[in-house]
Amino acid sequence: MNEISKKDSKKDFKKDIEALVKLQEAETQIVRLRDVLEKVEKKKGKLSGQLKQFENALEKNKEDSAKALSAIRDIEMEIQVVDDRIIKSNEKLRMVKTNKEYQLFLREVDDNKKRKDALETELLEYFDENEKQEEIVEETEKEYLLLKDKIETEQKEIEKQSIDDRELLDEFLNQQKDIGKRLDSSLMNRFAKISKMNEGLAVVGVNNEVCMGCFMNIPPQLYIEVQRGNSLISCPQCSRIIYYSKS
Repeated sequence: MNEISKKDSKKDFKKDIEALVKLQEAETQIVRLRDVLEKVEKKKGKLSGQLKQFENALEKNKEDSAKALSAIRDIEMEIQVVDDRIIKSNEKLRMVKTNKEYQLFLREVDDNKKRKDALETELLEYFDENEKQEEIVEETEKEYLLLKDKIETEQKEIEKQSIDDRELLDEFLNQQKDIGKRLDSSLMNRFAKISKMNEGLAVVGVNNEVCMGCFMNIPPQLYIEVQRGNSLISCPQCSRIIYYSKS
């Protein structure tokens, strides 16, 4: 059946239709505003993601710098150990009594000197690496602070612009609630079901026998019934509640 209700022939369906049209106007605005606010949150989230990504890069640079600094300390400590070995080996050289012992400690001194040379070369490389990392960290921190300030400013501006939309959304939700109190619960449930099926569009006008929801023609006799407004009628194509619209 295309007619939603004919239980009471004396019932003033025109008032129901007027209420449903207003309900739909509120619903349309609610859907629009929720979509706008959802996009606002997504934009804010995207900006936060950009900042987080930059922050992670900064932390990585700091970690690399800390690793280079730690390596420098480890090498410096090892060089000190090798120096101590060289000193002890030189002291032993002065006390040896045989040529065999002399050659043994001499080789020990030579090996430690070679090890020290290798460590000092490695140390210089780490000094260079650490210097580069510190420069990168310093530059990245500057860029991060600039980006952070820029993003926070953008987010505040976005939030400021959305305040009016949030207030409007509350108004339309209250308006929808008030209208709902004046309608039968069965009709409200019907409206909610159709709205959910059609992305928030449950009540549409019909003009020149064309449903403005699905843009399909309705039967001529049904169009006459819609024009009379003596019952609540659904579009046979899209199931939306339809009413006569002159324009």
